[in-house]
Amino acid sequence: MRPQLPADAPVSPALREALDHWLVSAGPAEHSWLAGFLAGVASAGSASPAGATHGGAPAAGVPLTIAFATESGNAEGLAEEAGNRARQRGFETTVTDLGEIDPTDLEGVENLLLIASTWGEGDPPDRATAFYEKLIAEDAPRFEGCRYSLLALGDTSYEYFCGFGKDLDRRMEELGGRRIVERVDSDVEFEEPFHRWFEGTMEELLAEVGASVPAAASTSAASPVTTQWATVGGGSTGTVAAPPAEPYTKKNPFPAPLVEKVNLNGPGSAKETLHLEFSLEESGLTYAPGDAVGVYPENCPLYVSELLRVTGLEGEERVRLAEGKMPLREALLRHLDVTSLSKPILEKYQEKAESAELARLLDPEHREELQEWLWGRELVDLLEQYPLPGLAEQDLADLLRKLPPRLYSIASSPLAHPEQVHLTVAAVRYHSHGRPRKGVCSTYLGDLVELGETVPVYFQENKKFRLPDDPDTPIIMVGPGTGIAPFRAFLEERDLTGAKGQNWLFFGDQHFQTDFLYQAEWQDYLKRGPLTRMDVAFSRDGEQKIYVQHRMRERARDLYAWLEEGAYFYVCGDASRMAKDVATALQEIVRDQGDLPEEEAAAYVKRLKKEKRYQQDVY
Repeated sequence: MRPQLPADAPVSPALREALDHWLVSAGPAEHSWLAGFLAGVASAGSASPAGATHGGAPAAGVPLTIAFATESGNAEGLAEEAGNRARQRGFETTVTDLGEIDPTDLEGVENLLLIASTWGEGDPPDRATAFYEKLIAEDAPRFEGCRYSLLALGDTSYEYFCGFGKDLDRRMEELGGRRIVERVDSDVEFEEPFHRWFEGTMEELLAEVGASVPAAASTSAASPVTTQWATVGGGSTGTVAAPPAEPYTKKNPFPAPLVEKVNLNGPGSAKETLHLEFSLEESGLTYAPGDAVGVYPENCPLYVSELLRVTGLEGEERVRLAEGKMPLREALLRHLDVTSLSKPILEKYQEKAESAELARLLDPEHREELQEWLWGRELVDLLEQYPLPGLAEQDLADLLRKLPPRLYSIASSPLAHPEQVHLTVAAVRYHSHGRPRKGVCSTYLGDLVELGETVPVYFQENKKFRLPDDPDTPIIMVGPGTGIAPFRAFLEERDLTGAKGQNWLFFGDQHFQTDFLYQAEWQDYLKRGPLTRMDVAFSRDGEQKIYVQHRMRERARDLYAWLEEGAYFYVCGDASRMAKDVATALQEIVRDQGDLPEEEAAAYVKRLKKEKRYQQDVY
């Protein structure tokens, strides 16, 4: 039913038209927030949404610290949002990065919100590692007087889901901290869990500090609505302009037309690396080198058909999702993750399958066997190997998580390509357990999207991966494979801004003849001067495999000299092996060239990270 004002609402016709328009275009979250805001206005006797900074606010003057641990920027973005919303309630809020402080900096904090991402197999984000090492040390500070609440961000496709958040929560309790509310663990779609956690925390915290908040406001499920109405002529009889168009965000992605698609690999390559260009005309979107693009993909129709065949469902059956009711095939194509297979999915499936073999695999004593079984398998393998006759369409839909967007490092500078954004994407294709497999988003972009067609995109800011503020600062960039993407953006930006800092690039791939991505561009930069030097490693061109970390060691003396002169060190690409190997090589270079003991070399590298001179964009 379309929401409308009642016929007897005491508003002018013009205002009624504008309000009815907003009620239809806004969602339940915006309706809820507006209800709470108006209730707060009535309670405080003020019409200002910034009223939380004066005496009428429920928690005026109460200190609140919000600390985050982030790898890709999600936790930081949520911490900033939490800070803004807490200020609206009157808290004197400080937002801080755990990667920039020690546990002792939190001594004496009475009210603390923690937002912690998990990285890899249950580890803290790289920048927060030093903080956590000190927190788990025997001489860590105590937090008896601290009330805290923790939101953990993770991904259920990993075995140690929200592992770091759980460890941090446990350690805070061991050190005397007292939870305001129970920890909330969120999957990749973290917006709803965040709002639920934040509002629950605020309700309990405000009660503890002797403040109160209007009931409607405390149940808000979303950020403050950004839509504003302009009254022309003043007074209730003035003309009310229609609400402006909603800005493009993660929740409202921009349909970006694909204007160019090029395979960067030559004939005979084992790889397929796509250079993609999207138009941003009329979007109002902006970005900076180092940021990422989020892409909402669709699943492969052939895979969806195979899933329907295995389950015996037609696809026309209607299922209920958060987005509303729709045919099952549409839900599987556009809204649900139909490939990922994880322990949580197995556990949900086992509730109906009641398989003795699945029960054995899910036993904690068989954890390693379960991980081995999961490797290379997808949902269709589960449904085939452990069939569940009569599986209902809604049960299938309820088994799956929402199809998450994929993030890609931006490969362009907006100065070089106004109204465009470029990506460098490796199409993932492989075989396992007798089936061909392919990456969902990479092959969606490679196989399903044609020139002129649109792709839903949004930008994600990455403040932890930025060029130096001083354009004279030298930089060292290590980017094998598609890790080259942000460094193309860096070089374009530095070239067009006339930055004088020297630029050194390490690049690696399989073969010089077929896999030298953007080769002509690097050669032009070297010839003209913006690129000072470049070292390449093509692992399959010789008897011995050579990688970027080997080239770093060969150039150890010069690399260390650049660091001593203040160079920034950047790494982009594979987190599981490459980034770790590069980190090991860098510490060895510092140790050997600086003639330092191992622990001092480790401290040198940690200092680079704390000073934001060692930055990573890894995945």
